Amino acid sequence: MHKPPALNPFAPAAPASRPGWLRYASPARFYPLAGRLIPWLALAAALFGAAGLYVGLVVAPVDSQQGEVYRILFIHVAAAWMSMFLYLVMALYAALGLVLQTRLSFMMMRALAPTGALFTFVTLWTGALWGKPTWGAWWVWDARLTSELILLFLYLGFMALQAASDDPRRGDRGGAILLLAGVVNVPIIYFSVRWWNTLHQGASINLTTAPSMAHVMLGAMLLMVAAFWLYSAAVGLARVRDIIAEREPAAVQAAMQAEEKAR
Repeated sequence: MHKPPALNPFAPAAPASRPGWLRYASPARFYPLAGRLIPWLALAAALFGAAGLYVGLVVAPVDSQQGEVYRILFIHVAAAWMSMFLYLVMALYAALGLVLQTRLSFMMMRALAPTGALFTFVTLWTGALWGKPTWGAWWVWDARLTSELILLFLYLGFMALQAASDDPRRGDRGGAILLLAGVVNVPIIYFSVRWWNTLHQGASINLTTAPSMAHVMLGAMLLMVAAFWLYSAAVGLARVRDIIAEREPAAVQAAMQAEEKAR
């Protein structure tokens, strides 16, 4: 009778399947999950955005000093927060990609860049609209404005580097290094009004003191932040699906077929 081969106690054990959400670190597995999340995130973004605009433009009272023009800040501040937040998220993905060599990290890094650049542009544009009646000038070389403009150049430089590279892997590494080198600009943007005597007004919200604005104004601003965050997630997932489909079409097709069979 045929005997089964003896087990080698020194042989490496077979790798265990990734438990829970860790299996979605694979781009092919993440692809269908992202597709299911996008409609819900987009719907939530629309609802929060509509609520934020209604509270900010209709419910919130007129500011005693700035008048009606202050309502621009409900979009301006939320966009500014997202411009910095998305860059930090991209830098985190860049570090994970370089250290752990995770393909999905590099893809997410690429997918978030256009949205971050968009919010940075909106920040500068709405800031100019608010600055003209408030300061009397569309633009001044203020520390915060200048560092926010540098952030826009970092986003554009990252996207240009990705577009110019023929090798996606080389472009990923180069873009990740650029992101990590430029991350020092984010705390400069945030703390510039404390470190230098700038024309830009100080923060209305921080973690150590109570907010200096009325609760209804704070509510409108937080609603817009939530809307922009949900929008960024929906658009980022839609864009990363395109990147995954472009880089790993066979794996995506196999994953989709496996999911259909599981149903």
